[in-house]
Order: sequence, then structure tokens, then C-alpha cells
Amino acid sequence: MAAASAWLARLQRDDVTERDGLDFEAWLAAAPANRSAYQRTLALWHEFETCADGVLAELAVDARRPASRRAPTRRWLVAGGASAMAAGLAVAVLPSLLAPPEPATYATGKGQHRKVTLPDGSVVDLNAETRLSVSFSRSARRVELADGQAIFDVTHDERRPFTVEASGRIVRVVGTQFDVRSRQGDLRVTVAHGKVQVRPSATAASGRTFLLTPGQRLEIGRTGVETLQTVDPQEALDWRTGRLVYRAEPLANVVADLNRQFVEQIEISDPALGEMPITGVIVLDDQAAVMARLSLMLPIRSVPSQRGLLLLRK
Repeated sequence: MAAASAWLARLQRDDVTERDGLDFEAWLAAAPANRSAYQRTLALWHEFETCADGVLAELAVDARRPASRRAPTRRWLVAGGASAMAAGLAVAVLPSLLAPPEPATYATGKGQHRKVTLPDGSVVDLNAETRLSVSFSRSARRVELADGQAIFDVTHDERRPFTVEASGRIVRVVGTQFDVRSRQGDLRVTVAHGKVQVRPSATAASGRTFLLTPGQRLEIGRTGVETLQTVDPQEALDWRTGRLVYRAEPLANVVADLNRQFVEQIEISDPALGEMPITGVIVLDDQAAVMARLSLMLPIRSVPSQRGLLLLRK
């Protein structure tokens, strides 16, 4: 009862935070006795509320009595009234705290990287031109990756699975580190630590369920083609340090990545050139230096264009 009263008083504070609400929900779920005590505390407050006028009148009369007659009333106030009044402090704010919280949205612009720490302690690294929304409740942690790429380092919590919805798939984990890339309907999930389940969302027309382990990457094209392969997971995380690692990646995909990092946009002169595979590491320092290194990796050259640069065959 004392803990329940303390929680209600804590939730009444002007500086109450979402973290307080999550901690409160965790306390309720920790033991059946907690929820029971909380309900009893609220009931006690409601009982007090129905006879508040009488109690206050009795206290006013008691204040005029000799000291020997006031002690029992004070003992009642400490034993029961304190819990009741503390419970009443949060009655007005409980509906808003127990209601589903509004999703928090995080986004990055061109060439921008961002690290976000979520209320549960999980850390998300956002790549350039990425947008995601986060919604936590007592039973679930949900993220929607509208577009972009992010690395998730998820805090372990068996009671609240962590899910990421992207490109018509649900990525579900309990505690692990993985990379999710969702660009124009193409999805790629790479696991560095732990296990990750990838399954179709409720709106997906078809698809299988996969259980990925460290070093596995699942790619699902916008046409629904699913490819599972073994990779070096650190390569998928290297973009945080300004290094893009490619293995037989079409030039068109590489150019799309570079266009998210630099203001000057790169165009490819013909579709056949865009299908040329590239294997190597691109360091994202200066765009001119990047293009110079790219021309050493492939038989291409760049010339100025109206938008920025145009790639041509050598």
C-alpha cells in the first residue's frame, strides 16, 4: 500500500515523464500484489472522497479537543488518510498515463546520421534520409521504418517484444543488434547479435517467416523475391563510421546510397551501366574523392551535369 501511494504521488509531479509511466507499468506487472494494492489504494481514496466533508468537519472539531483526545485521529490520518490522499493526487492524471502514448518520430536529412536512445535504453543509429516512428506500451515496443536504414541495439525485455515494421514485413526481437534497410519497397535485414524473426505483416499478400541468426542477411525485393545469405555482419554496420561496403552490388544501388549522402546528385547515363556490379569499400569523406576512387574501381568517369554529376563509361 505504501508503494502504491508513493507511485501515485510520483505520477502527480509536474515533471512526470514517459519513463515514469513505463516504470509504473513495469511495477504493476511485477507482482499480482502490486496491482491489488494499487486498486485498494484507489478504492480507499474514493471512499475518503465520499465522506470528505464529514472527515474535515471531524478534524476541525478534533483540533479544539485536549491533546489526549487528538492522538487517535492523527493515528488514523497516518495509517489510512495519508495513503488515501496520496492516491487522490494522481487520479486526474492516470487516464492520460495509462492511455497509449503518442508515437515519437525521428528523421534525418541528406548526409545526416543520428543516434537515438529510446525510453527502454535501446539505441538506434539512423542513416541519411531515414524516417521512423516509435510507440511503446506495457506489452510491446513497436517501430515503423517508413523509409531508410537503421541499426538497432535492443535492450533485452522478454515481457515486451521489440518489433520493426518495414516494407510489409515485421522484424521481431527480444534483445539483439541488427540492421534494417528499407528503400522503396526493398527490404534487407542483417543480424549481428542474437536472433531475429522476419515475417509478413498483416497487410502483406504473401511471404515466408524466417529466423535469422548472427551473420545472416535476408533480402526481400519489392517483387517478393526472398534471398537468405551469410555475410560479415560488421560490414552492414560500417556505415556508422562513414564506410560503405559492397559485394557485387549494382552501380545503381551504390549511386542511390551516395545521393543520400551528398547534395550534388549523381546520374547514370544509361540503365545498362547501372547494372554493372561493384565490390569494394567506399569511404564517405569528400564527394570529389569518392568519385575519383569510384572511377578506379569501375571503368567509369564523371562529368558535370545540370543536377550535379553524370556517370559515363570510360
